[in-house]
Amino acid sequence: MPRKEVPLQTLSDFVPPGTADPVLSYLKKYGVHLTITQARRSVLGDYRHRYQHQPHRISVNGNLNPYAFLITLLHELAHLLTFERFGNRVAAHGAEWKSCFGDLLKVFLEARSFPVPLEKELIRTMRNPAASSCAEDGLIRVLRQYNDPEKKERRVLVEELSLQELFNTPEGRQFRIEKKMRKRFLCTEQSTGKQYLFSPVYEVIPVDRSGDRFPY
Repeated sequence: MPRKEVPLQTLSDFVPPGTADPVLSYLKKYGVHLTITQARRSVLGDYRHRYQHQPHRISVNGNLNPYAFLITLLHELAHLLTFERFGNRVAAHGAEWKSCFGDLLKVFLEARSFPVPLEKELIRTMRNPAASSCAEDGLIRVLRQYNDPEKKERRVLVEELSLQELFNTPEGRQFRIEKKMRKRFLCTEQSTGKQYLFSPVYEVIPVDRSGDRFPY
């Protein structure tokens, strides 16, 4: 996956206004090697702790909107702080990490770094942060409001489609929505007939009645 190191002075291009300096203070204090990656389907960010002569390393997907980028970066910084305090003696997303992540979020919430709808959702997140950054369904719905308008027009959430409607995943696989389960949607892949469960907030590309993707 192509990566590029981010000059620290350009961090402001990726995060909300007024948040670059406090983030930079953490990055400089701990000598973090920050990189921006292309979109990854499995993760939004990644952390690797310092080892021998290697510094702490954090990577964040470059296609995220500024608020999602900041939250993901704070998620990974919380891993760094947890490592600095506890080493490898605690669970990756255990109580110690949740405490560090909550403390970081609190700093930016007190500085009013987020719009009110997102602020309210983050306060709920602080009560029990998820293992994956931006993983809570409610948080994803709110964050999506701040995506690039062109992206919002061509992609929808699975929960916004009707039963029996067709959709394409970003990588080009086509599915039909069969029914809503307790928390997810049961969908059938059209090429194989295999069935999969989809999160209600997974972003997909609707298919029109002729079977074509909506244009990008």
